[in-house]
Amino acid sequence: MPLIAVLLVAMVWLSIKLTGFDLGIIARRGHQFVVILSQIFSPDIFNIQESTFTKFGMDPGTVSLLSVFDGRWWQALWHTMTGSFAPKVFSPLWDTLRMSILGSFIGATLALPLAVAASTNINRNKATVSVIRLLLNILRTLPTLVVAKIFALIFGLGTFAGTLAILVFTLGVICKMMYESIETIDMGAFEAMESFGATKLQGFWSASMKQILPTYLSYSLYALEMNVRAASILGYVGAGGLGLLIDERIGWRDYNGLGTVLLMLFILVVSIESLSQYLRKKLS
Repeated sequence: MPLIAVLLVAMVWLSIKLTGFDLGIIARRGHQFVVILSQIFSPDIFNIQESTFTKFGMDPGTVSLLSVFDGRWWQALWHTMTGSFAPKVFSPLWDTLRMSILGSFIGATLALPLAVAASTNINRNKATVSVIRLLLNILRTLPTLVVAKIFALIFGLGTFAGTLAILVFTLGVICKMMYESIETIDMGAFEAMESFGATKLQGFWSASMKQILPTYLSYSLYALEMNVRAASILGYVGAGGLGLLIDERIGWRDYNGLGTVLLMLFILVVSIESLSQYLRKKLS
């Protein structure tokens, strides 16, 4: 134990030296973090001016939480939204959603036959299984941003490159989880189908597909949840979506606009996750 403690302290000290970690900088500039956060949590979508309330016949001095039940408050909010940064977010937000859905769907569709081919209880050819698993390991090793950058260089900037990057990520993740699940299923019905002369594909589809279908759909929905979040930063490498907009707002120090982007992304992510969890609960 003393030796382990000494090694741990030495590793921490070495890490601090190599990374240049300095608590003094945090102490001196930590307040800037609070300043930036306060601006991010004040998105311009909610910065309704007093003149806007007056325009719609409301006394700014009487506005409170109960004002949300007044139709004029919503008119003032809509007027502020249309004149804020929010309308500029809708198009890249829609691109993010499209990339996530399309990439997840195609990736999940391609993952199923590959997972079957990579399962040792279905495919008895060890060489084929090893090659497929090696390729899948390579796909999972590559970070999504790197893949998106490569596709952006090959196919050009835009959502097509981002969709392909999400497709590759989804393919690698779902295929890995699925072939592990397939290897745990009851093979009795499958072997019975083979003994009656059915091919492996016919036996799997008739005897095993029903066992893994709920798991497959659950994994696909989970991948969609992850992809919505991942797609939001692909714009940093020119692959479309909200990433370019986020980078632009940070570059301009427009933290109120950044807060608007993050708020709308949060609403989208929560909506997708709630729907996904509801559907996965039904599947289980």
